[in-house]
Amino acid sequence: MADFFTRFSCVLDVGTPDNAGRALDLYQAFMEQAAREDVPPDGFLLSIQPEHGGTALWIRDEVTGDPQQVILFVLRCAEAFGLTGRWGFQWANTCSQPRVNAFGGGAHVIDLTTRETIAWTDTNGWLARPLAPARGRRGAR
Repeated sequence: MADFFTRFSCVLDVGTPDNAGRALDLYQAFMEQAAREDVPPDGFLLSIQPEHGGTALWIRDEVTGDPQQVILFVLRCAEAFGLTGRWGFQWANTCSQPRVNAFGGGAHVIDLTTRETIAWTDTNGWLARPLAPARGRRGAR
């Protein structure tokens, strides 16, 4: 049986060590809310990175993770700490055994000031579009 994984590792700078400490509390509340809403428990892990002056949060998967949960948490931090600028991360989808369409990944960029997505992509969708048969043309391959 094959196991499927989504892997990522990224950093979010929240500006001050105080904000980083408060982010740990936000994370705890975020994970508790996710558990109440029956969101799968493999969202992501979070810790403060001292080598970045204690202002950076290291966001990563444990074995597998949920990029959407990362995006929601980053938006929550942007709101709580008044973060500005652009932030983004990428992820890889992989599998413990070779399987068709089991490998890929994606990336997401957010404007922290407006809390809106600037751009995103996923390789499965990207690959499917140019490979799709042409519409409206008989016999097109």
